[in-house]
Amino acid sequence: MKRLKSNPNLYFDYRDTKTLQRYIDSYGRIEPIAKTGLSAKQQRQLATAIKRARHLALLPFISNN
Repeated sequence: MKRLKSNPNLYFDYRDTKTLQRYIDSYGRIEPIAKTGLSAKQQRQLATAIKRARHLALLPFISNN
């Protein structure tokens, strides 16, 4: 399920947990760049936002599934 190339002005905010959850799989791992369809810069920004949200307890580190 590859997503289309997104807006080049896309910005990931660690407080926007609904958007960040779209890029986390059922095991709690960050989806790879091949699956997200993001640029390398956007993928790094996504990973940073997810990690910040995890440390602030806005997102779980692992899934309970």
